Amino acid sequence: MKKQKKVEFRLKINLTRILIGAFIVLFLLPFALTLFQGDFNVPKEDMSQALNDIRDQKVKKVSVADDHLTLEYNDGSKKTALKEPSLSFPELLDRAKIAPNTVSYDITDQAASKFVSDLAGILLPLIFMAALFFFLLRAQSKGAQDIFSFGRSKAKLFAKGKQSTTFADVAGVDDAKKELEEVVDFLRNPLKYKKIGARTPKGVLLVGPAGVGKTLLARAVAGEAGVAFFSMAGSEFMEMLVGVGASRVRDLFATAKAQAPAIIFIDEIDAIGRQRGKGVMGGHDEREQTLNQILVEMDGFTQNDNVIVMAATNRGDLLDPALLRPGRFDRRVVLDMPDKDGRLAILKIHAMGKKFEKGVNWGRVADRTVGFSGADLENMLNEAAILAARENKSEVQMQDIEEAATKVKMGPAKKRLQSDDDRKITAYHEAGHAIVTHFLPKMDPVHRISIVARGMSLGHTLIPPAADRTHETRGRLLDQLAAMLGGRAAEEVVFKEMTAGASNDIEHATALARAMVTDFGMSSLGPINFDTTGNENENPFAGSQVSQAMQEKIDIEVQKIIMTARDEAIVLVKKHRKDLDKVAEALLVNETLDRDEFEKIVGTK
Repeated sequence: MKKQKKVEFRLKINLTRILIGAFIVLFLLPFALTLFQGDFNVPKEDMSQALNDIRDQKVKKVSVADDHLTLEYNDGSKKTALKEPSLSFPELLDRAKIAPNTVSYDITDQAASKFVSDLAGILLPLIFMAALFFFLLRAQSKGAQDIFSFGRSKAKLFAKGKQSTTFADVAGVDDAKKELEEVVDFLRNPLKYKKIGARTPKGVLLVGPAGVGKTLLARAVAGEAGVAFFSMAGSEFMEMLVGVGASRVRDLFATAKAQAPAIIFIDEIDAIGRQRGKGVMGGHDEREQTLNQILVEMDGFTQNDNVIVMAATNRGDLLDPALLRPGRFDRRVVLDMPDKDGRLAILKIHAMGKKFEKGVNWGRVADRTVGFSGADLENMLNEAAILAARENKSEVQMQDIEEAATKVKMGPAKKRLQSDDDRKITAYHEAGHAIVTHFLPKMDPVHRISIVARGMSLGHTLIPPAADRTHETRGRLLDQLAAMLGGRAAEEVVFKEMTAGASNDIEHATALARAMVTDFGMSSLGPINFDTTGNENENPFAGSQVSQAMQEKIDIEVQKIIMTARDEAIVLVKKHRKDLDKVAEALLVNETLDRDEFEKIVGTK
């Protein structure tokens, strides 16, 4: 037998509104009846004419209501007239020398209705003001409650079992996953560690560049452990009111302890966790008070068992030492850009649900994407799928992935209208980069050359690293400088002129040369670190800590390194001028050359 569904109707009654409405109707109705009484279709008559009609006995009856006269004529018609308020109807007839028995009349007493209307005129404004005052007080009371609610935590709660992300959804950070697997085991089996005398880690700090998967890892820990997960950004603690940040920290930890075991995740903790006492505002600003409260909650007098704090930042060097000590953030997990195997694993995860052609070489894609983060790879595959769908393809092809990878790093292609001279200059500029790079012994192979405008550039030469490197040698850095200046060298050799198109190359080359001198100790000044900008953790108005004489020596060394690289680039361009012309001509025809097409012209490296 089919069950009948029970339907419930709920009526919400607001007694306050009903009472106010009843009062308004009660006092407004008599006033309205008095104000709008009478027949609006009855024509009006002048008082003198009305008196003449009464004198001529044309009027059968007169109804008097205050100042209003309603005249009923012998022919059945009706008219109205208005008399003076100070005169009664008999006095009016007497002044007009009309006998009282000339017409019959009746006088209606309007004193009661007039009293009601007068009373309504007095009370209605008072009732309106009282109602307005009541609602203002109510709104003010609600606003006061909202003010007191500022101190409550705004963390997003993911209840137990509701977090579907697991370690299987994370790739490219295997070392970090191993560290966090122990945290998961702590949360699942706390008694196992208590029996042997081990305590649960109180905090795990995830440090790494943007896009490597810090937040994703935190969600995976919550999904694996099956515990309550509270997520909050560092900036959400701060508010316009003093003390709100510390109050929110207390509320967040109290809520997490009530649902222990639990994980508190603070994203971008550097927003509140910077070193204390070194800001412009001194030691009592709101940010420092919030940080102090976090320090107390993580390792103060109150025990904080079975609540683990996870935090993520890409500026671990700015955090306060008290926050990093054991007992607060016991573990510091560093996440780096994924290597080739990591990129391959990430690509396979994000390729799920998308249709790719069978010939896609994922190993080649992983080689092509050196320096890409996990977020970059996910975005690249999504852009490739969008590009394939826009061109009505049934599958994503290798050229779609290649175009998407270039788009992620350099922006979409732009069809700029350029003159033949501009296209020729751009072609020789990019060919200069490629030729110098190809014939330098320590440089990686050229991957692609293009004179298609992207972003702010009119062309580009892609030279992705052939392998994941940890160290850079001085010789390789000098070769990189020469490759950066290869475009300017080609302009000088071919056109006997310089253009403004090399400004970005010069900017990057200068920055690298200065870093070699001031940071890497790769100059004749010796292995000394020259802090030319001042420590940003200190007072930002402190300025440079390098003397003027030493600054001049640094500038001379930077100039020497740059000019040496430029001279080497010019030598290579002149030596391989024929190859330069061939590459430039091919670019003018095809606009883009990949590695195979380029090496057919200049030979393999």
